Amino acid sequence: MPEANAPLLTYLIEHEPAFRRPRLAALYSDFRHLQTTNPDGYAANVEAWCEGLAHAAKAGALPSSDLLSININEELLRDLESKEWGRPLALGTVVHESIQRRDIMPIKEFEDSKESIYHNPWSLNPLNLLGWSLRQLGVNRIFHPKSTSGQFIVRQNIEDAAKALIKQTEKNRGRVERIYSREQFGQFASILQPKELSNRDVDLLLRYLQRDKGYLVYDSQTVKLIAPGETATITQEDSTIANLKSLIADLEGQIKVLEKKIDELAVTAREAVSKKNKLSALATLRSKKLSESTLSKRHATLSQLEDIFLKIGQASDQVELVRTMESSAKLLGRLNKEVGGVERVDEVLDNLREQMGQVDEVGNIIGEVSHGGAIDESEVDDELERMENEEKKKMEESQRRAREEKDQREGEETRRKFEELGEIERRAKEATRTAEEREGRREDLGLEENLEGIKRMSLDPPEHATA
Repeated sequence: MPEANAPLLTYLIEHEPAFRRPRLAALYSDFRHLQTTNPDGYAANVEAWCEGLAHAAKAGALPSSDLLSININEELLRDLESKEWGRPLALGTVVHESIQRRDIMPIKEFEDSKESIYHNPWSLNPLNLLGWSLRQLGVNRIFHPKSTSGQFIVRQNIEDAAKALIKQTEKNRGRVERIYSREQFGQFASILQPKELSNRDVDLLLRYLQRDKGYLVYDSQTVKLIAPGETATITQEDSTIANLKSLIADLEGQIKVLEKKIDELAVTAREAVSKKNKLSALATLRSKKLSESTLSKRHATLSQLEDIFLKIGQASDQVELVRTMESSAKLLGRLNKEVGGVERVDEVLDNLREQMGQVDEVGNIIGEVSHGGAIDESEVDDELERMENEEKKKMEESQRRAREEKDQREGEETRRKFEELGEIERRAKEATRTAEEREGRREDLGLEENLEGIKRMSLDPPEHATA
């Protein structure tokens, strides 16, 4: 019995929101009847499968190593099989719907087609129209997976790969920069990281970029990115540049191998010497010398090729520059011809000045009519002087009133302060007088008490006083 979660199903559950566990029963069921009873649910299930499988292919989660295509076969069904839900019963319907929507396309048809995958074939294929009509009426064929098996290009994945490559190469403007050998073009296999495109993927991408995007042209040996206004052909010069770049890359690889080999031979020779194995040390040193001689020759050849390549790049840039200057000169010639030369310009300017003068004359006449004649400037000056004098008198009067109001406010403030000062002096005097009166009363009271004491005093002896 298969495991509860096959590898592909595990990926879908972990990475695709549509494959939440509560929905798996519906997605694995035969949901074809929903096309008539619940069209929205039917469309949602189909979309979930289409996006899930496309994302799984792009992530390298399918049994195949291809990222831009998907192989619908028994191996895929086993990789989707679940102990709880079994196999997806409507996968054939999903494949059929995807083909109709051109979300996927058989690889053979994709490779052989002369027209773009964006070309609408409905008007040219009555069977497609009939099939669509039958589906709208609820007449839906029962598809067995084997009837829709095979390898299919995934449109969304190849579009994503093309966008990534265009973004990475859009700054390559020079002719030499835009040319690659087929082997060098393989450097773009990593554009959909972290996974790398397979060789089959690279071939499909080239086909798409040439036929459907018009971004490049290629043959069995050379790939050239097309510049705006450039003919979509590969010339002998293009092939030569591609071969030269390929040869330089090959020499750079050989040099790295030779350098590594020389380092290893040096280690081996030292080990032989340490073990006092003279014959082995001599043989190793001879191999090392031969490798160093070969490395020196490879470096010299590489230097020559790089110099040639640099000159070709400079010449190519000069060709583009001269071509641009030539086209610019032709454009300037056409524009100057449209201008008509210096004499025509002088004539136009004279005519323009004449017309501008007429406009000024008409404006002066209209101004005279509107104002009833010339203006006497002396009257204007006299009126201005009167207005200035009136304004000066108003200002002086305003300033005088302001000074009077200020003086009045200051006088009132002074009087108020004097009144407050007089009140303070009056209160001080009153307080002094009150204090003196109190002191006088205390002195009188003391005097009276003393007199009363004297009166009570007796001049008789004490015993007489007592009797």
